[in-house]
Amino acid sequence: MIIDHIGVPVRDYQRSKEFYAKALAPLGITVIAEYGEWGGLGADGRAQFWFGVGAPSAPLHLALVAETRAQVDAFYAEAIAAGGKDNGGPGLRPEYHPDYYGAFVFDPDGNNLEAVCRTPEP
Repeated sequence: MIIDHIGVPVRDYQRSKEFYAKALAPLGITVIAEYGEWGGLGADGRAQFWFGVGAPSAPLHLALVAETRAQVDAFYAEAIAAGGKDNGGPGLRPEYHPDYYGAFVFDPDGNNLEAVCRTPEP
């Protein structure tokens, strides 16, 4: 792990909370804490991805680890169902790495959210 935590400004806290809770559930990431209009998501009781009301500037690209390709597929399906916009469906991207399997979705504020699995298919 190289990032302790990250914070992302969003326009609408409730809308973003619903989106992230649904989109990240397949990765085992849930809402861990809330402080006013800021929420922290993570796993194992530790919030590492924070979002809250602020003025979004340039869009952010955030890639989250998926343990399996099936998790990438589920992330993409849930994110789209939760109102995300397609930015590249699940699939291999050998130009990045031979086993790079990822999916990309824009969140409600235009941030590029990605789930990626680097584990070779058995």
